Parts: sequence; structure tokens; C-alpha cells
Amino acid sequence: MKLLKQLYSIHSKSGKENKMRRFIIKYVKRGNPNVTIFKDTIGNIYITKGISETYPVIVAHLDQVQENHSKDFTVMEVNGVLFGYSSKNRRFEGLGADDKNGIWIALKCLEKYDAIKLAFFVEEEIGCQGSMQADMDFFKDARFVIQPDRRGNNDLITSICGLELCSKEFISAVNAEKFGYREEDGLMTDIETLKINGLEISAVNLSCAYYRPHTDTEFTVIKDLENCLAFVQHIIENCIETYPHKADSYYYRGYSYWEDEECYLYEEIWDFISLHPRATFEDFRDCYKSTYGSTTIINETELRNMFEQVKYDVQFFEEEKENDDAV
Repeated sequence: MKLLKQLYSIHSKSGKENKMRRFIIKYVKRGNPNVTIFKDTIGNIYITKGISETYPVIVAHLDQVQENHSKDFTVMEVNGVLFGYSSKNRRFEGLGADDKNGIWIALKCLEKYDAIKLAFFVEEEIGCQGSMQADMDFFKDARFVIQPDRRGNNDLITSICGLELCSKEFISAVNAEKFGYREEDGLMTDIETLKINGLEISAVNLSCAYYRPHTDTEFTVIKDLENCLAFVQHIIENCIETYPHKADSYYYRGYSYWEDEECYLYEEIWDFISLHPRATFEDFRDCYKSTYGSTTIINETELRNMFEQVKYDVQFFEEEKENDDAV
């Protein structure tokens, strides 16, 4: 866990990813001499190791949401759980495990495999600004793209807000059940933007063991993270074909950035209600404004309506889950 704890110790707010970028480049050059590294004008990093006709590709993002990161920030480990803490300030502080867990998985795979590609994007947390300007030529010889950037431990994201990400052949080939993963629909992250930009091979997003993302009480469960790494390595070793997939054209005709942002906001509300089931709309509004500022993409009436809809959806989901467990 030494590398992971080093990543957690680097504070990398959106737009201020330089320190994280420097660390990754230095780490890769030191341990993997047979690599080429390219940085584009916006600050995204592209890494290629080995020579091959096709490559597995792993992507992750460099930035995090949390503001608090004291000079005495320490990664604590208790019973297989990692979290950030400042003794001086007597408070929990976010790890940025969203998406440093993804970075860790990518770097561990780089160490293990002779032929692989990695891409690390800036400013995912403020609307996927880095991947919007990605060098799409980098992905022309990809077999598939994996992004470990999902909370929890068992989500295999194969669609995002109505946009299909991968082929049925790829879903079948990854054998997700063996690792306890199941298909789910997800929300905004870099692979969605890559598909919108024209990525024509299969891509998925995976749960990578971070919990309570975007909060200072964020934590990582080590065994879940190790399981995600094992799943990614299984895919790399067993999915040796190219898995083409082209997004339906109707999605492009109807696509709106703000629609995607509303989809992202839905997930933020879902997370909030899941953590605070008795919270009111006013509680969420105050928390949201303190985290993201006073500007929202929808007015307060629409935000209240969305909150009530999500609250209903969460309750319905929990009731259905209880019924399934009872059966």
C-alpha cells in the first residue's frame, strides 16, 4: 500500500494537478524504462509501454474534490480501511480516493504487463474538461478501455445516462460475476466523454473500493480495492481480442452537456440521501452550495423537485432490495 498512500498524500484539486502529474511521470520513468510519455497542452498524460498491435488501456483522472488537506495529513489504516486524518485539526480529511484508487490500479498494471497504455485526465470533477480535449488518436490501437472510477465494490458500468459504452461480447468476456461485479448504469466520467468524442471500442467503468466520495470522511476498503485490481488484471489477461463498439448516433443528436450535468447532480443527491436518510432538502441545498458554490445548473424549485424524486427512488430501491433479500 506504499504507492497508494503516496498518492493519497498529494492534494490535487481540479486545475491544480501539477504535483500529482509530476509524481506519476517520475514514478513511471523510474520503474519502467521501456515507456513513452506524452503530455498534451491541457495537462493530460498519455503513457505507452511496449510495442504491440493492440493494447489494453486504463484511464483515470488526476483531480479530487476535497478542499481540506493539512500539512500533517496522514493516511490511517484500521482493520483494512484507509482514511485521511489531521491530528492538529482533529478532523477527517478526504483521501481523494476518487480517483487515486484508479491511478493506483493503472500504475500497478503498468508494472506487471509488457504492453499497455494509460491515460490520466485533468479536471474530471468539474465536467470532464480534460477528456473533452483528449487525443483520440491515442486510442486507435486499443482493445478496450477500463476506467476504475466508481464508488463501492461491485458496479460494472456499461452505460451512462443512456449512452451504451460497450458490446455484449465484451460484457460476456469479462466474466464479472467471478469477481462479484454486476452490470449497472452510471453517471458522468471520462469514458463517457471519450465515447462522445468518437471512441469506437468497448469501455467500462468499475467500482474501485472508495466510499463516501467527495466528502472528508471518504474511505477505502483494501480488500475491495485488491479485488478490483484482480478483476482488471483478469480482463487484461483474458480479453486479448479487440472489442469494437460504436455509440448509437441518436445519442449524439440529443446530447446536451447540461443534461449530463443534471445526471451527475442526480448521483450527488443519491449519495447524500444514502448517507443521510433523514436529511431535508434544505440540508442538501446548504451542503451542495458549501461544496460547489452558490451557482447551480438548475433553479431552486427544480433542485427541490429533483431532491424529492431521488428520495423516492432511494426509498423504492431500498424496499426492493429488502424484498429480494427476503426471498
